[in-house]
Amino acid sequence: MSREHQHNIQGWTPAQLGSLAGKTYVITGANTGTGFEATRVLLSKGAKVVMLNRNAEKSALAITTLKQEFGKKADVTFVKMDLAVLNSVREGAKELMDKSSRIDAIICNAAIAQVAKQEITVDGFESQLGVNHFGHFLLCGLLFKTIEKSEGRIVVVGSNAYKMGLKRIQFEDLNFDKNYTAWNSYAQSKLAQMMFAYELQRRIEAKDISIQVQVCHPGASRTNLLKDTASTFNKIVWSILSRIIAQSAEKGSWPEVMCAVEKNLKPTTLYGPTKRAEMVGPIGNCPLDKVALEQEMATKLWKISEEKTSLKWSL
Repeated sequence: MSREHQHNIQGWTPAQLGSLAGKTYVITGANTGTGFEATRVLLSKGAKVVMLNRNAEKSALAITTLKQEFGKKADVTFVKMDLAVLNSVREGAKELMDKSSRIDAIICNAAIAQVAKQEITVDGFESQLGVNHFGHFLLCGLLFKTIEKSEGRIVVVGSNAYKMGLKRIQFEDLNFDKNYTAWNSYAQSKLAQMMFAYELQRRIEAKDISIQVQVCHPGASRTNLLKDTASTFNKIVWSILSRIIAQSAEKGSWPEVMCAVEKNLKPTTLYGPTKRAEMVGPIGNCPLDKVALEQEMATKLWKISEEKTSLKWSL
């Protein structure tokens, strides 16, 4: 790693950003938590932000709050999209492309976590795998040509859970029909996201396409991620632990903002907080478990993802 890269990345904060006027950023799950805070940072630098959210009422409130902070001319809009429903992803992607011919980066931020009891989406997927991986896989594929024309980026927001749980994609039982646990299914969904991102990096490099794919994680951040899905016990545990070990949602958003805008980023890297087991602290390069780079598993996951989403990538 060059000294310049070390200087720019280690301890990165939004204070290092210049103007982002003329840039367009798309963020999933942007009406609360780290997605909302990322939107705030980007708007503060003059960028245009399109939020992809499933809840219209919460999105309207978020936009009102943002315009109160940055003025009525703040360029922030909303497209309704439910990542748990593939048809909603297709409809939302079409609306987004009708609205904007430029995407400088899409930040795959939305996620559900620790779903207490197995839930299956309308398309037949375990809910966390459906939202966190399949929904984003389809969305990125649909927007790929627009991102390519913009020489833009795809930012995948992972989690350190990828190296926990079973540490593999359970191809023989993707939905955990036989032995569902909230933790193992969540860990699989985040591993799937990150394997997708690194496989996409490899395919883009092989075709010499002008798109960057970057992977980050927010560490332990105080957000509402578990509010609607986790068991009562896990909610109570997190409400206590988050006061002790977690950082603010604002700081949790910095890795995804950095991955969307910073010039000196490397492939095959995981960016995020670097202290206390990568839960908090300055942003930097985090240790990357080799399971995320396992190519045979990634190739199989890619093929299954194309089949499940009925989308054949041109890669």
